Amino acid sequence: MTAIAHNIARVKQHLPPHVTLIAVSKTRSVEAIMAAYSAGQRDFGESRPQELLQKAAALPQDIRWHFIGHLQRNKVKMVAPCAHLIHSIDSAALMREVSTACEKLGVTARCLLQVHVAQEETKFGFLPHELLDYLRSGEAGALRSVQICGLMGMASNTGDMEQVRGEFRLIKQLHGQSKALVSQPDLFTQISMGMSGDYAVAVEEGATLVRIGTMIFGDVGAFS
Repeated sequence: MTAIAHNIARVKQHLPPHVTLIAVSKTRSVEAIMAAYSAGQRDFGESRPQELLQKAAALPQDIRWHFIGHLQRNKVKMVAPCAHLIHSIDSAALMREVSTACEKLGVTARCLLQVHVAQEETKFGFLPHELLDYLRSGEAGALRSVQICGLMGMASNTGDMEQVRGEFRLIKQLHGQSKALVSQPDLFTQISMGMSGDYAVAVEEGATLVRIGTMIFGDVGAFS
């Protein structure tokens, strides 16, 4: 068993069956991704459109690519055709752009709305009241070629796990409030939260998708 395969097995043994592990493969080599793939991993996370396109072309077609980085509107047409799920819809304008691009491409994008609950100013996303106001407006439900599947969020970068837990709990609460406002609540099932340092707390607070890179691949990336 390779080190990557061992790391995947170690993480998965702590995840309930309903939680999907996304191996964060941004900056990682094709060889490293194939080591994870050979261990049975199929969900991978990327944050750069060009890198995603190159890897999608070079790697097995049954990989489910998750776009987890900040998505610029002018890069939507690159990401939409190959992303199984876009985690980072952080504004109404970006959602409109995704819908327009997907309509032209003849595809439907599965998306998560990114909510900002962390203390850092650098993180993107709807503030909680903005998220609920946006969904109440009905604008999202009127868009064609997009399917809203849930929420994504990040906790503050802090060693205070009680603060982290509180922020994850808020995302879970917002998910429940949002589900009552979306046009297709049966499809609004996903909560993407938790990374290498806090995924266990995220799972306890309701995550259905966890995004883990360092614990699987180590500290150094190699893709160029």
